[in-house]
Amino acid sequence: MRAAAVIALGAAWPIAASAQPAPPQARPIAVGKGSESTAAQPTLPEWTYADLADWADGTPTVIRAKIRSMVALEPARAPGLRPGQVRFYVEARTIALIAGPPQAGDSLRYLVDLPLDSRGKPPKRPKGDVLLFARTQPARPGELQLVAPDAQIAWSPDTEARVKGVLGELLAATAPPRVTAVREAIHVPGNLAGEGETQLFLATSDGEPASITVVHRPGASPRWSVSFSEVLDSQGEPPARETLTWYRLACFLPARLVPSAHVSASAADRARADADYRLVLAELGPCPRNRR
Repeated sequence: MRAAAVIALGAAWPIAASAQPAPPQARPIAVGKGSESTAAQPTLPEWTYADLADWADGTPTVIRAKIRSMVALEPARAPGLRPGQVRFYVEARTIALIAGPPQAGDSLRYLVDLPLDSRGKPPKRPKGDVLLFARTQPARPGELQLVAPDAQIAWSPDTEARVKGVLGELLAATAPPRVTAVREAIHVPGNLAGEGETQLFLATSDGEPASITVVHRPGASPRWSVSFSEVLDSQGEPPARETLTWYRLACFLPARLVPSAHVSASAADRARADADYRLVLAELGPCPRNRR
């Protein structure tokens, strides 16, 4: 729930120190020696808006941390590990709490999956700080469960600012819900040639209403807008790229309308609704992700 999280949008809070627990008993794979590196994380290109929103959406806790040690686990002790990745047991120290309830102490323990480097070797410990998107374990202070196997990224001031921006959008009272499907599509022609309106009614994760309206006027290009309320909006503008509304649509609308979604009686009106849906997808553009 949005109200459950506390975000330090202006500044992050330091956490008090605590004793560091011992790692689990597991025979590690040796990690190559040498200078520390951030090769496990992309530098060019950077994380996209969709990458950050994927991690931040529904995440209870975001922490800036400094890694103290990383132990690569044997594949036999890493069920579900994808090819080309290695699972690490990590011990870290909290630098700042970006979002979430205050933590007891600054010692952290968690598992993370990272890609092998260009030589097929496990990556070295990052030199800089990292950002963690995680859930805490109330019965086990300091133990984290990342919201995804790869939900550890290199920290920078710019990345932290972008994450805070995404979190602020997600926790806003007007934040749009997750879009899960197109429930119905109907095109109603107007009285004049080239006039008409297409309504696309969306299914959402919380059951709240959402719709896309595409308006055709004679001699003008089609216009479309989205509404996350019971009021249909035919006068609005498409969402700006790299906003939460854009993400909800561009990253989760299906590639095409399924036949069962069509409500229009005539084949011509169904074809118009299909064309208008393709127009919306084209203007939203792709949803780029750099996660491996």
